[in-house]
Amino acid sequence: MKQSMEKGPIRPPSEAQSLLIRATRNCPWNRCAFCHTYQGCRFELRNVGEIRDDIRKAKDIADQICDLSRQEGSGGRVTQTVVERLLAQGEFSAESIQTVAAWLHYGGASVFLQDANSLIMKTDDLVQVISSIRETFPSVQRITSYCRSRTAAGKSVEELRRLHDAGLTRIHMGVESGYDPLLRFMNKGATSADHVEGGRRLKEAGFSLCVYVMPGLGGTRWSREHAEETARVINLINPDHVRLRTLQVVAGSSLYTMMQSGAFHPLAEEEIVREIGIFIEHLDGIETTIMSDHVLNLLEEVTGKLPGDKSRLLATIGRFLAMSPEERLIFRVGRRKGIYRKLDDLAERETFLWLKSIVDQYAGDPDLLEQELNRVMQDFI
Repeated sequence: MKQSMEKGPIRPPSEAQSLLIRATRNCPWNRCAFCHTYQGCRFELRNVGEIRDDIRKAKDIADQICDLSRQEGSGGRVTQTVVERLLAQGEFSAESIQTVAAWLHYGGASVFLQDANSLIMKTDDLVQVISSIRETFPSVQRITSYCRSRTAAGKSVEELRRLHDAGLTRIHMGVESGYDPLLRFMNKGATSADHVEGGRRLKEAGFSLCVYVMPGLGGTRWSREHAEETARVINLINPDHVRLRTLQVVAGSSLYTMMQSGAFHPLAEEEIVREIGIFIEHLDGIETTIMSDHVLNLLEEVTGKLPGDKSRLLATIGRFLAMSPEERLIFRVGRRKGIYRKLDDLAERETFLWLKSIVDQYAGDPDLLEQELNRVMQDFI
């Protein structure tokens, strides 16, 4: 039987070049109304021995890739020939080989611990895992993980500092919202106070902290409250990065059922842009980087460093909202087709007219176009 490394279903987009090491399986909470990733999956802690075995396999694959590369005169670089030769040997699964090969190709500098909340492990166990990665791959510069705010709030700063000192460097934490009625409605299993306490403890322990905010989560009912209260929480945490992850209601999630029953009414894309503007406007007294690095976000260029770029970010949002309804719709179609990435792209006349012709085809049935755009966004998930 071929040896394989266990791999979870997701990782942050910013960890695309990281080696994935699965420390836990699935999500210990797994009840958020907007999330369907781990539906029907039972949470499990992997034992340290299992995890270390996967680290060893990654090391064996990496060593063999480097050896084969030197044999063919490529000096340790990853080539297609090297990967094919290792696949032909049949010792490791194709997925494991391709995972490690891609990691080495991008420099082998970072490792991400899966799945949803690795810090729920006993601190001593997680320290062993982190130390094993550092010892096995001394060239690794960054080890990162997801963590729920409530889990971070439940660990002492001393425990968190032990993890940081062992070599865990960055934490990705899903805040989603800072408005408590909305957090309860979405069954987030955490409060705004948990977000603040968990975030502050992580910062005090020395971590680089990346938090995620979900524009549109409040729907038509709580849009302003969601924006303003989430900004309040972010101001209190002062994270290093704030990443925008626009809500997309996914079929099969509890939120989709609530939407179908009329208990939740989603915002239109333009209203979500307006909400992001309110959120950024209320960020004050912090130094953080706003990232719009996800395909679901309409305005990718709402990215910058606060406080210096705040005016520019708000101006970009204002510019979009000031465009004519037709221009906004054409930009949305271009963005969802992967053609547009910034508002200045509208200036390319030939592309603009082609996209306009597509929009014109739906003039008699604009709802159908909205359905088509929604379908494309569903495919992004």
